[in-house]
Amino acid sequence: MTKLFVTGAQYPPQADIERISKYYRGKAIFAGKQAEIYERAADLLKGTPHESQLKSLYIAVNIMDVLLTKPADLMVADPPTFESGKEGDSAEQTRLNAIVEENDLTQMIHETVIGAGYRGDSFIKTYYAPRVDVTMTEELAGEYEGITLPERPAEPIIETVDAAIVFPELSRGSRKRFKAVNIAWVEWVEERTGIVESVLARTKMKEVPYLNVERHVPGYIVHERYELSESGVVTEYGYPVSTYLIGDRVSTGRESDIDATWIPQLLVHHIPYKTTDDDWRGISGVEKLESTLAAINDRLVQIDYILWKHSDPIAYGPEDIGDDDDGNGAVRWGGKYIPVGKEDPPPGYMVWNGQLDAAFKELDILLGLVFQMSETPQWLFGTTLSSDKGGTGTSHTDGGAIKARFMPILTKVKRIRNHVDRAIRDALWTAMQLENAANEGVAGYRPYNAVYPKITWHDGIPRDEKAEAEVYSIRTGAKPTVDVKTAIKRMDGLDDTQADQIVKRISDDETRINGTVDGTVFNEVVV
Repeated sequence: MTKLFVTGAQYPPQADIERISKYYRGKAIFAGKQAEIYERAADLLKGTPHESQLKSLYIAVNIMDVLLTKPADLMVADPPTFESGKEGDSAEQTRLNAIVEENDLTQMIHETVIGAGYRGDSFIKTYYAPRVDVTMTEELAGEYEGITLPERPAEPIIETVDAAIVFPELSRGSRKRFKAVNIAWVEWVEERTGIVESVLARTKMKEVPYLNVERHVPGYIVHERYELSESGVVTEYGYPVSTYLIGDRVSTGRESDIDATWIPQLLVHHIPYKTTDDDWRGISGVEKLESTLAAINDRLVQIDYILWKHSDPIAYGPEDIGDDDDGNGAVRWGGKYIPVGKEDPPPGYMVWNGQLDAAFKELDILLGLVFQMSETPQWLFGTTLSSDKGGTGTSHTDGGAIKARFMPILTKVKRIRNHVDRAIRDALWTAMQLENAANEGVAGYRPYNAVYPKITWHDGIPRDEKAEAEVYSIRTGAKPTVDVKTAIKRMDGLDDTQADQIVKRISDDETRINGTVDGTVFNEVVV
């Protein structure tokens, strides 16, 4: 059997180091910590008396934060609705609504899209287990009597997994399909060295690394644990990645190292940001812009340095310009002063044209390139930076015109949504299957059919409801096009149960106000 993680192998595998380094670079850029990566700006001040000022002059423009957050905002600004295809009070729809609500899927989708934006990949995992972690309560129960553990009912859980610790294994002959997925992470544990430190018999402690492996294969999850020894650091891909040599396999401390999942599909789902047909790894929204972002920061550092250096220029003038001097005949005007003879020109300042106009023009072009390559119009943020501003985006009030203006970012959001939609639907379907399998034969449990759900997404831009209603009225001959329940669900972003309650209250109000007599009785003609 071929596995990625065995005794004698390297962690992380050599083939994954470049991918992991890309993740860390993207995270640093998104967090506005470009100084951890770029060193080009140091050349601007190298060899000058002001080289020590580099750290204070370096400016990190965190433009990628807003560029990567905006697609996530548009995707879930209006929360999506999840449909089972069954009635609102059916077990299938009720459980689907509960799983979505308990796992806060809307917020998770927002965070996942942002993470995939700077990494290129995101992963989510589905499993059936208690949600509450009572580890600290167990430790407390070991120290004090009378402490009992709270009840921990198991439930379907959908959560994100750090993409840097996920290592898929490809099916033979495929570059997109996984036969297994490994979640492997390093855990540092404090252990006693056995060396006596003092007469009090205290021993020194040291941190020892261990590798925990959670290997997902169809139908099962295999848990393993290995000793590790530090091997070195790989820096050739732009961000340092520590490597380890895998040692002997040790006990995991679990009752069983193999868990059955009862379903054939894997429980880990991949969400790429953008993909091609020859690689499973996603393409982030940062990696194509790294050189441009570095150039933007260089220009800002250069402009800031010029302005800082010449904010207090050197003065020159006569030697006996006044009595308020430093004893040498030179008046201190705040900066350096060069005395000249009386027959020389009057006092003045030594200034230098730092060609700021050229620097600003280049910066203008670079910012425009970033927005263009990100498929994001500048006016989307309420302001513009570069000369090619493209308007403010507020001159169009018609719904069709607004959508046309939003077309670049909407196309990008739809592309991202395709990957998110598939993974979230797979995760929900898997969650329902796990719940039914885990509770098979349990007294009092009401089984239901696990259905593959449908997600209704919204584009996140303002809708002209009046214009839409007029179009619908014309096309249908003024007939209703939506029932009350569906209208409430779409307008307020509610699920079936919540919408049913509102419809019931509306019906109760009508009954209370109008009574139970049909209003048409008043239209009868009395002879």
